[in-house]
Amino acid sequence: MASISYAASPSSSSLSPFRKFVYVNHLHKSPSSYNVSTPLFKPLTLNKAKNPDDKSLKHPHPRSASSATAVASSVQTQPLKARLKNGETLYGIFLLSFSPTLAEIAGLAGYDFAVVDMEHGHGGISDALPCLRALAATNTAAILRLPESSATWAKKALDLGPQGIMFPMIDSPKSARKAVSYCHFPPNGVRGSAHTIVRASDYGINEGYLSNYEEALLIMCQVESEEGVKKIDEISAVDGVDCIQMGPLDLSASMGYLWDPGNKKVKEVMRSAEKAVLGAKNGAYLAGFAMPHDSPENMRLRGYHMVAGAVDVGLFRNAAVEDVKKFKMSLDKESNEEREEIKDADDKYWSE
Repeated sequence: MASISYAASPSSSSLSPFRKFVYVNHLHKSPSSYNVSTPLFKPLTLNKAKNPDDKSLKHPHPRSASSATAVASSVQTQPLKARLKNGETLYGIFLLSFSPTLAEIAGLAGYDFAVVDMEHGHGGISDALPCLRALAATNTAAILRLPESSATWAKKALDLGPQGIMFPMIDSPKSARKAVSYCHFPPNGVRGSAHTIVRASDYGINEGYLSNYEEALLIMCQVESEEGVKKIDEISAVDGVDCIQMGPLDLSASMGYLWDPGNKKVKEVMRSAEKAVLGAKNGAYLAGFAMPHDSPENMRLRGYHMVAGAVDVGLFRNAAVEDVKKFKMSLDKESNEEREEIKDADDKYWSE
């Protein structure tokens, strides 16, 4: 690839906090030129898994936007895959509203990752992009969940540059291998290439993209059917599958318990599938959704590496319903008090 040289360094204001870090620490500098052909991303040298009791791994929720930015900058500079390799348990949120404002709030709140959900959310690629930009502003890792497992959807999603991609309804090793192939350029896969102009490569500015994208990308396969869990050990062993995302709702539906995802039989199948993933040598990481009957804390204790504990629409729904309920209850209370006052007045009148 040809070298391109600039007479001066890029303006610091034009670089994100992560780009500044990479630029200052890794880009070779000379007094008069900056060679852009030098990869902005070098292969990561990972440390051994840290002690989970190490307080340095724990960060409080920020109290302001400025403190949140500082937390994001210091804690989340490593990609998701690197943090998982370091032994961290990551906590995230699903975004179905496609609201960049809510995406930004989620990032500032301190979530480790956010899944922009194109499977069940109303939006597509053009709706997801503003959310990715909002998350990038808070240095929060973005994962895109596809509406279906196909080369076309994967290509468009990956060109946006998320840290992770989630394929729904993976029920066999064959479908898992196809999903992986959608993520890699030939000869290792079938992904179409426009890497010189898309957001994933900083619109072609990052010439190290081709050398490093496979190392940074987290490929997640969602297993969410009775057929899929029977083969989950084979699916998790597929080369290139980094993480297995459990799907409790669709799994319960496939077992005939659509209205009862907490059914004992569903739980038994889930536990068996979890053990198969966690017990595999050199297998995939385990990710999942928290449910009313299965808290994030319980999932972490069972060995989950990634836990999604909330959905933006659900959080707003709960807050809105509670707000209205609180006001209505205050009206009922006032009405009861008024009725009591009238009754007391009547009793007093007749007693006189």
